[in-house]
Amino acid sequence: MNSVPLIPDSAPFSTEQRAWLNGFLAGLFSRAPLPANLPTQAPAAPALRPLTILFGSQTGTAERLARKAAKEAGKRGFAATLVDMAQTTVAQLAQCASVLVITSTYGDGEPPDNAKALHAELSADAAPALDGVAFSVCALGDSNYAHFCRCGRDFDAFLERRGARRASPIAECDVDQDAVFKGWLDQALGALGSVGAPVAATAPDAAAPSVVTDDEAPGSFGRSNPYPSLLLSRTRLSGHDSAKEINHLVFRLPESGLSYEAGDALGVLPRNCPGLVDELLAALGWDGEEAVPAPGGESVPLKLALTTHYDLGKPTAELRARFEGAGTGGTAVTLRQVIDVVTAHPRPGLAPAEFVTLLKRLQPRLYSISSSPKSHPGEVHLTVGAVRYEADGRRRLGVCSTFLAERAIPGESLVPVHVHENRSFRPPADPSVPMIMIGPGTGIAPFRAFVEERIATGASGRNWLFFGDQRAASDFIYRAEIVSWQARGALARLSTAFSRDQAEKIYVQHRMREEAAELYRWLEDGAHVYVCGDASRMAADVDAALHEVLVRAGGKSPEQAAAYVRNLVGGKRYCRDVY
Repeated sequence: MNSVPLIPDSAPFSTEQRAWLNGFLAGLFSRAPLPANLPTQAPAAPALRPLTILFGSQTGTAERLARKAAKEAGKRGFAATLVDMAQTTVAQLAQCASVLVITSTYGDGEPPDNAKALHAELSADAAPALDGVAFSVCALGDSNYAHFCRCGRDFDAFLERRGARRASPIAECDVDQDAVFKGWLDQALGALGSVGAPVAATAPDAAAPSVVTDDEAPGSFGRSNPYPSLLLSRTRLSGHDSAKEINHLVFRLPESGLSYEAGDALGVLPRNCPGLVDELLAALGWDGEEAVPAPGGESVPLKLALTTHYDLGKPTAELRARFEGAGTGGTAVTLRQVIDVVTAHPRPGLAPAEFVTLLKRLQPRLYSISSSPKSHPGEVHLTVGAVRYEADGRRRLGVCSTFLAERAIPGESLVPVHVHENRSFRPPADPSVPMIMIGPGTGIAPFRAFVEERIATGASGRNWLFFGDQRAASDFIYRAEIVSWQARGALARLSTAFSRDQAEKIYVQHRMREEAAELYRWLEDGAHVYVCGDASRMAADVDAALHEVLVRAGGKSPEQAAAYVRNLVGGKRYCRDVY
């Protein structure tokens, strides 16, 4: 009996490369007759349906879900191959029989960094045809932002335009994505022809990656089962005359069931501000004792539900429709939060139990972890800026940041947390490789973890930090630690930019341009570039500065600079944790 040829273990490929090639061959041979004299590597496994799972991920969520999809597909008789979008082309996709696409959207409707090249190639008129390829797309997004799920919608349209067949409809997942994702995956695998049988032990490595993430492992803690972590300490990092309040927070970890690596994020489930809850209850004319359903189905008092279970931020379309239909007042600009909608319109005559069904579930907020587990066993550290501002005559508070800054009590409060794995944002695996870290403000958080990790492991690679904020006197957070890193040789170079310390505002991207020649030398030496912080402005400005460095110091044309950056992304040498 003939079978699909396998890449032997002795071949000069990594495990990931060998898995991809095995899946590629499975897809190719599923669409063409097998030669009669084809040699075989091993006894044929039970018939497995080849499936390529592409992920486009900025912070790790899409990759985590793609791994879940691969695991489930393996159970249902697919030879599933997990593929980073940066590692494939449209021509390679054309050889695949079935494709699942799982991608997030970040910034102003942009593709994740690892999806940009494939997104651009698929959108081009000259892209190869994908006739005979069956696909389904799961788009991840946040409905609080414009261009919700735009990247996933793009891939869905591009694939159809190139001739691929949509096996099942696109799924658009909001931040509370689990139920929608599970429904989509079940429908997509069914449409792609699951045989329903477990994957045999003799199947290729690509059949079912044996990856169990923290939220899936029995007895572990995850997003659906957060760990009640004791807040051990909270230390203000910014000066009291600073325009900002940035705190360093330390949480206790359990002895087992919850672990992290440098580069991961911590999900923190907050409680809403009691003052905001009281204001909302007063506006609605309720006392808070009314019984309402919690998201899990149990009945709880309304005040408790509004404090711990429901999001009082951006109103849902359903809430707007019910209240705005009862009268006029306010605009889309001024009705920023649930309280704005409620106070701008007369009550539409709904009961408390119905009101909560018009709200979104309160979600954990993700913060880049600012510690290495090798330096702080049993602890996890965060660097959090408290969000407070005035808008439309009302004081606005960041839900989680002010919960951590004001209401969580060190030594007493148990805060629900989970680790959000981000495999795309790790220090170089090779300890001799240089690192360039660009993180102004709280964007320094993961780089504190990276440097601690390198110190703890004795890594020899050079490290360069670009840091900045408003004023050195009040906003140079972790200054003493940074000085100690320099003194012990753990930080080869430090470039700072404090925007308000001189007449002309200076930011980290200006320092990059000033250091163009040295930056280019580091890049040519194989340095990895990491960026953390604001996606809308800082990250875009840093990206533009990087391209300019390549043109000015590297002597490249703009097109060559763009290709160089694409190669950095594809080689996982340009990694961004931006939000």
